[in-house]
Amino acid sequence: MDKLFVIKIGGNIIDDELKLSSFLKSFAALKANKILVHGGGKLASRLAEKLAIKQQLVDGRRITDAATLNVVTMVYAGSVNKTIVAQLQANNCNALGLSGADGNIIKAHKRTNAAIDYGFVGDVDLINVSLLQTFLVNSITPILAPITHDSNGQLLNTNADTIAQEVAKALSKLYQVQLIYSFEKSGVLTDVNDESSVISIINQLNYQNLKSTQKIFAGMIPKLDNAFSALNNGVQKVIIGKAEHLQELIEGKSGTTIIHE
Repeated sequence: MDKLFVIKIGGNIIDDELKLSSFLKSFAALKANKILVHGGGKLASRLAEKLAIKQQLVDGRRITDAATLNVVTMVYAGSVNKTIVAQLQANNCNALGLSGADGNIIKAHKRTNAAIDYGFVGDVDLINVSLLQTFLVNSITPILAPITHDSNGQLLNTNADTIAQEVAKALSKLYQVQLIYSFEKSGVLTDVNDESSVISIINQLNYQNLKSTQKIFAGMIPKLDNAFSALNNGVQKVIIGKAEHLQELIEGKSGTTIIHE
């Protein structure tokens, strides 16, 4: 089986031109099969503010009403996606920018939650593995924006971390998949204010210990839960770390590696 890297880039990197440029150079230089999943950073919030569209966040998650859906679609699947694609082309990486609706890549359904109505927020149902494989076989690198669809004409705003996890799981039947969450921090930290407090390796047992002793920043727990879900569904390895150190992350020289044992 060939190797495949599914790499998710965090929003704070997208907000920083120099860091994004550095990351994309490293990403373009990767010789293996690769897929990039991105969020939108603060750009969607800034545009919503300019358009006087009030934004609601619950536990850090955006409530996506119809007006907000238009904004995130423009930003995520439009300006951010195409800026990334253009920069990768400049670095000799033949990238193809896609939303979940394009080529029926990602089907989802509108989230239902008894306590909170998140609006037009989607949870993933299906990844179009054969089409993604067709791109990879033909040396085309998919760049996935976190906009999905429900097969009935409705676009949905979907968490980019979750999309990366679902893509990695779906393709693990065909490739040796490594899932990388690259963002502004050096990895999983025991002290969120100390970049040197990186936990280099986490397995299921010490994860439970770290959680019970509250040594992990609460905002990191959903990422780690996603990581273990991926490992339990065929993904070989999950790595979390600084976007600018992509090659070092892959080589195990920096960041946090999450493994089964």
